[in-house]
Parts: sequence; structure tokens; C-alpha cells
Amino acid sequence: MDNLKQQKLEMWTKKLGELQKELEEIMVRRGEAAREGDLRENAAFQMASEDADTWRVRIQEVERIIRDLEEGKK
Repeated sequence: MDNLKQQKLEMWTKKLGELQKELEEIMVRRGEAAREGDLRENAAFQMASEDADTWRVRIQEVERIIRDLEEGKK
């Protein structure tokens, strides 16, 4: 693997770790909001759920980029 590809792989792997850590923090916030009561009217819970969905999509995209780099597609 050439040096540039290795650097890209390291950068995206680091980004993946950051996104996963942020998702964990969002899930903690979501859990805290869930304990506050009626989830249908709980804006904090709904926002955390939407954030979690967004982060999951971002994580999937970074995982795809990493997979492509490892397979030599990029």
C-alpha cells in the first residue's frame, strides 16, 4: 500500500473512531431524555434519536470509504 493510501486509511480510521465516540455520547443523552417521561412529547429524546440516525449514516459512509481503500478502490 502506498504512503498516500496509508495516510488516507489512517485519517478515515481516526474519523470513524471519533464518530463512534460521538454516537455513544448521543445515545447517553437519548437515554437520559428517555427517563424524563412521555417520549412522544420529549423534544430532547426526538432530537437525540435524529442525531443518532445521522451519525449512523455518517459512520456507514466512513466504513465504506475505509473498505474501498483497503480493497484498493480509492
